Amino acid sequence: MNHRRIKLAQDTISRDDIEALVEWLREDHQLTKGPLTQAFEAALAEYVGTKYAIMVNSGSSANLLMASSLLEAGYLRNKKVVVPAVSWITTLSPFIQLGFECFLCDSDPDDLGVDLDHLEELLRRERPALMIVVHILGHPNKMRQIRSLCETYDCLVIEDACEALGSEYDGVKTGALSLAGSFSFYYGHHISTIEGGAIATSDEHLYSTMLSIRSHGWSRDLPESDRIAWRLEHGIDEFREFYSFYYAGYNLRSTDLNAFLGLQQLRKLPEIVQLRSRNFERYRENLPKLWVQRSEGSFVSSFAYGTFVRNRLELARHLRGMGIECRPLVCGSMGRQPFWIRRYGAMNLDVADRVHDYGLYLPNHAALTADDISYITNCVNEVAIPL
Repeated sequence: MNHRRIKLAQDTISRDDIEALVEWLREDHQLTKGPLTQAFEAALAEYVGTKYAIMVNSGSSANLLMASSLLEAGYLRNKKVVVPAVSWITTLSPFIQLGFECFLCDSDPDDLGVDLDHLEELLRRERPALMIVVHILGHPNKMRQIRSLCETYDCLVIEDACEALGSEYDGVKTGALSLAGSFSFYYGHHISTIEGGAIATSDEHLYSTMLSIRSHGWSRDLPESDRIAWRLEHGIDEFREFYSFYYAGYNLRSTDLNAFLGLQQLRKLPEIVQLRSRNFERYRENLPKLWVQRSEGSFVSSFAYGTFVRNRLELARHLRGMGIECRPLVCGSMGRQPFWIRRYGAMNLDVADRVHDYGLYLPNHAALTADDISYITNCVNEVAIPL
C-alpha cells in the first residue's frame, strides 16, 4: 500500500518562520502597513534589480494595480492590450474589468511564452498600446525579440512574473525586463507571505501613481516631493490632504505581518531558486520521452515541471492514486475558458489548444528530494503516453 504523499507545495513557510513570527507578534509591533512593509519592498527591489517595489495583498492585485495605474496615469494611447492565451485568469481579468479590448496571443512551442509571429500579427493589425507577458512555470519569454517588436509598434510591455521569481533572462531577473512586473507570494509559490504580491519597477512616475492607487487614491505614501507637488497642483492644504483622493483607488495594501514573513523568506530565496532549478533538470533527465519546456538565454527558477501527454486524465488519476498531486498546465487556453466563450465565443490557437488539451504540471518545490522526483517520474513513466 502506498503511504507516500507528494504535494505541489510543502513547507513554503517553515516552522522556523512561524516561530519567529510568533515571537515578533508578542513584541506588540504595528500590524498594518508600516516600516516592515517598506523594508520588504526595498529588499525585494534590490533582489530583482529595480529602483522600486510595491507590496500588495496578492499577485492578482499586483496585476490589477499595474493595469489601473497605467491607464490612470496616461501611459496608454488606447485601451487595447495583448494577453497570452496561456496565462492566469487575473492576468487577463483586470483588463476586461477596466474596459480594455483584449487580444489573446498564441504560445511559443518551446517556452510557452508568446508566439513571436502571432504577436507581430496582432501588433500590426490592432496597434495595441500595451502587452503583458507571462513567464509560464518560471520560463522567461523571448524578451529581446518581444521588446524589439513592441518598440517598432509603439506598444508598452509589462510582465506577469508570478511564477518566475528568481528566473533570469540575459542576466536580468524577471520583473525587471520591462516597464513593470508583478509577483505572487501565495503559499504555493517560490516564497510566501501567506497571501501577498508585489510590483517591481524603475519608473518613478508609475511608482508614485501605484502607491496612490494602492491606498484609496490618496498621497500619504508618496515620496515627499511628489506628495507636495500633487497638493500644490490641486490647491489642497495640509489638513485637507489627509482625506484628499487624486485617483479612484483601491485598498490593495498588505500588512507588516505579511512583510515580516516576506523578509524571512527573502533570506532563503537564493537557495530556493537553485533547488527548484536542480529539480527541473532531474525531471528532464528522468522523463526523456516527454516534451520538455525550453527557454533561451535563461536561468529558470522553476515553478513546476510542465509536459504534454495524450492520456492526461488517466495519468492524473494514476498519480493521485499514488499520492502525487498534479494540475493542468496553468489555465490552458483562455480562449476556451467558460467566461471567455460566454463573452466572445471560443477561440482556437494551435499551441494554446495543445496546452489546454494535453498539458499538465508536476510538483516542484524546495523540499522535494531526488528520491521524490525518482518516485514521481517512475509513476509517470508507468502510464504516460507521449504526445
